[in-house]
Amino acid sequence: VQLQASGGGLVQAGGSLRLSCVASRSISSVFNPKNMGWYRQPPGKERELVAVITSGGDTTYADSVKGRFTVSRDNAKKRVYLQMNSLKPEDTAVYYCNTYSASGTYDWRWGQGTLVTVSS
Repeated sequence: VQLQASGGGLVQAGGSLRLSCVASRSISSVFNPKNMGWYRQPPGKERELVAVITSGGDTTYADSVKGRFTVSRDNAKKRVYLQMNSLKPEDTAVYYCNTYSASGTYDWRWGQGTLVTVSS
């Protein structure tokens, strides 16, 4: 597994979760220069981009999560994080991390992701 996401779970609407994604040793040496993204796939839907953090720390967000989610990274630990506040039932999805490119390509294999379930 190249990318391991964790931190998901069941939470009530309005609650918070913090997701973490760590790069494996096989890719850790090239992690720091990568722009990283958090993605999610709701049940029965396509995978979508949630947030991006560049190698320099600039961030962008999907409109649906702007103001509620915060992406960060710790290059020393080879980790990216997604702090999710004010969660809504529509945030229910499997969350993944991977590299981000405007061309839509991904550098690494998708991991299993971490399931976030928000109850109303």
